[in-house]
Amino acid sequence: MTIYNPPVRDMQFALHDVLKLSKSGLPGHEDLDRDFTEAVLDAAGKLASEVLAPLNAVGDRQGCRLENGVVRTPDGFDKAFQAMKDGGWTALDCDPEYGGQGMPYVLGVATGEMFVSANMAFNMYQGLTHGAYSAIHAHGTEEQKRTYLPKMVSCDWTGTMNLTEPHSGTDLGMLRTKADPQPDGSYLITGQKIFISAGDHDLAENVIHLVLAKAPGGGEGTRGISLFIVPKYLVNEDGSLGARNGVSVGALEEKMGIHGNATCVMNYDGAKGWLLGDLHKGMRAMFTMMNEARLGVGLQGYACAVPAYQNAVAYAKDRLQGRAVTGVQNAQGAADPLIVHPDIRRSLMDQKSFLEGARMLALWGAHLIDKANAGDADAEGLVSLLTPVIKGFLTDKGFETAVLAQQIYGGHGYIEEHGMSQFVRDARITMIYEGANGVQALDLVGRKLAQDGGKHVMAFFELVKAFCKQHGEGPVGTDFIAPLKAASKDLQTAAMFFMERSMKNPNDALSGSYDFMHLFGHVALGLMWAQMAVAAQGSLDAGDGDAVFLKTKLATGRYYMKRQLPMTATHLARIQSGAEPVMELEAEAF
Repeated sequence: MTIYNPPVRDMQFALHDVLKLSKSGLPGHEDLDRDFTEAVLDAAGKLASEVLAPLNAVGDRQGCRLENGVVRTPDGFDKAFQAMKDGGWTALDCDPEYGGQGMPYVLGVATGEMFVSANMAFNMYQGLTHGAYSAIHAHGTEEQKRTYLPKMVSCDWTGTMNLTEPHSGTDLGMLRTKADPQPDGSYLITGQKIFISAGDHDLAENVIHLVLAKAPGGGEGTRGISLFIVPKYLVNEDGSLGARNGVSVGALEEKMGIHGNATCVMNYDGAKGWLLGDLHKGMRAMFTMMNEARLGVGLQGYACAVPAYQNAVAYAKDRLQGRAVTGVQNAQGAADPLIVHPDIRRSLMDQKSFLEGARMLALWGAHLIDKANAGDADAEGLVSLLTPVIKGFLTDKGFETAVLAQQIYGGHGYIEEHGMSQFVRDARITMIYEGANGVQALDLVGRKLAQDGGKHVMAFFELVKAFCKQHGEGPVGTDFIAPLKAASKDLQTAAMFFMERSMKNPNDALSGSYDFMHLFGHVALGLMWAQMAVAAQGSLDAGDGDAVFLKTKLATGRYYMKRQLPMTATHLARIQSGAEPVMELEAEAF
């Protein structure tokens, strides 16, 4: 049995010492003091550790079953889902007009991390619903909002997103699902979608599918795509459920991980649907859902590794192997614990420094979304720039971190009874879905850097520059500000390289896009660590807070700045090598 300890103390530090949530000036945030958020996080942590985490291995072992057209979830999922609904967790940051609690998105992300860490596959049922809710909330008619949102906020009805087809993954312009208009204003949807997470299950009365399809007159490519609301059961005028719609589960995918979530092949056979948003502009409506989903997947990437790290620490302290080279540390035992060995410490520090930095980046990104929702256009542009970094970098490094945690166990990490392989297997999907990480890198370099004339990346550079100028002479200057300035310079040099080369040879930019995404990710985490260091040092100087916690935070940050942030130089060197070493071989030579 694996353990999970909700990191409430660290989240409180991020929300209040760094983000200063209650002093942000955003509407409704003034009431979010330490006592309030601690109560919320403690309650969410209790649900996560006591209800969801014990079901994680159950879901992995049992998986989902398709029986006579009905998808059955693992034992205990139904009661846990009811507990989540009863606690109001599905409605935390939703609009009060539709039954939500109106909390900021950043608080939803904080609680979401705990739910993912405890049981990622389970949390996907309500997590995907939130994304569908957001798309309908942003683009739906008043009638659509009244019809669907209250039930989706409560998760009496859940939601999905249907993009991928057997022949069409990233290239959505190739999709073949058709939408035939009807005299009553509805459409008949016909086609097949694959890899649909939570596509069907026995946890909710209805499933509301958001489906990309092509209606007549849209033309070729993505410009001809529209988005449709297609419920599993039709909804009567009085809100009750009517007849079964023409949508069914063709099969359940057999997967490497997230076995507790039903990943479905969905068949649409003249299913009745209704246009969401404008005709032939479905991509715009879907991206409301996708941007939120991509930040959520970035969170999944590191959140899966949090319990893996916690279990690795416990194992390293308990497992006796070898003697410390500097002398016996455990005279009463046959050997010293693993944690005395420098290479074990290196691995654990790699994990700890990444996870705490990743948490801060995800919460900052969520805070930017709260600002954007309050009308801050600059925040919206910045989080749009950061979204592929958060998704791509945090999932790549999150998977790597889960593997490092598994490695601490040696051979026992490869044995199912210790539970470490599930963290690795579950984390792996985050690098693939909601846009594979190579696509995230291409989006970052090919689209986001030049967005609005490069305004947003320049704003990021200025943000880093201003922060370094403000704190460069302070007590964290040498350990945090100096390495951050050097890393930011590497990022700016890489961006300039792309600007100079991309017009002459676009492959120079595209060949370096993945390295650029990681370079950007390291700089972003460097900025997070510098901000956390300023906050921690300030509290120490003032004699406030837990001195042990604050000193540990500073030591962990120094490790990241010295051992991880210098990777920006390696990524820059790869970028500057251009396309030639990447593209030199002819296809036949592989």
